[in-house]
Amino acid sequence: MDIVILKDILTVVATIILAPLIGGLLTGIDRKITARMQSRSGPPIFQPFYDLFKLLGKERLIVNQTQMMFVIGHLFFAVAALAMFMLGQDLLMILFIMAFSSIMLIMGAMSVRSPYSKIGAQREIVQIMAYEPVLILMVVGVFLSTGSFMIRPLFSDMFGFGKPLLYDLPLVFIAFIYVLTIKLRKSPFDFSMSHHAHQELIKGITTEFSGPQLAVIELTHWYELVLFLGLITMFFAQPVWVGILIALVCYFFEIVIDNISARMTWKWMLQATWIVGIGVAMTNIIWLYLK
Repeated sequence: MDIVILKDILTVVATIILAPLIGGLLTGIDRKITARMQSRSGPPIFQPFYDLFKLLGKERLIVNQTQMMFVIGHLFFAVAALAMFMLGQDLLMILFIMAFSSIMLIMGAMSVRSPYSKIGAQREIVQIMAYEPVLILMVVGVFLSTGSFMIRPLFSDMFGFGKPLLYDLPLVFIAFIYVLTIKLRKSPFDFSMSHHAHQELIKGITTEFSGPQLAVIELTHWYELVLFLGLITMFFAQPVWVGILIALVCYFFEIVIDNISARMTWKWMLQATWIVGIGVAMTNIIWLYLK
């Protein structure tokens, strides 16, 4: 029992340390690929880390006392969700904790009087309304396929659910990749906060955050990126490296979509996600239930 506890502790510590390194590196690669697609040389791959440390070194300016608390909550819940995923915990609970992380950021943006910040928070709420139903359907499909919400830990013999979920949930996987564009803040669904600021004069939901607060928010995005790529890997079970490779291919696909798409309106996003995303996922679940 002590060995199991020690292994879990080491897994959590490794996750907390390595996840932002992987997320920051992937973000740097993202920016480099984006620059090349736009005929630019782009920043160094390690530029996200330079930016993070620069933000941490800036003067701490806050609008009110609760703002930083919400930012820290945003980070805490994201780290908790990733740690639970690595430990092979309940997928439904991981989904709820991910939602709490997003709510913390919204509450932080709504705690100030800036109209730009409030508009960004309202757009973030609309995005949650768009992608959360698809994520819930994904969890339902996983339960129907495996009879359990529990994930096997990454370092166990059989990661995920022990069998490739893609066999039973191909349409659910497509729907998940579709809404992943929203979660990664990529075009055409980046209207609450443009990730690279290439379409924004005002940074939406993060308008009133600065210095260390922005650093914490960016760090949270790196943890979220690793978690979402992990969820892609989960669909392919063994061997793990195949799932990781496919997750990286999907991430590259998201970068391409980001660079060839113009931003759509929130109404178009809701309609497209509810009709395409929910429709495709529901079709798969009904087929799986009747099989």
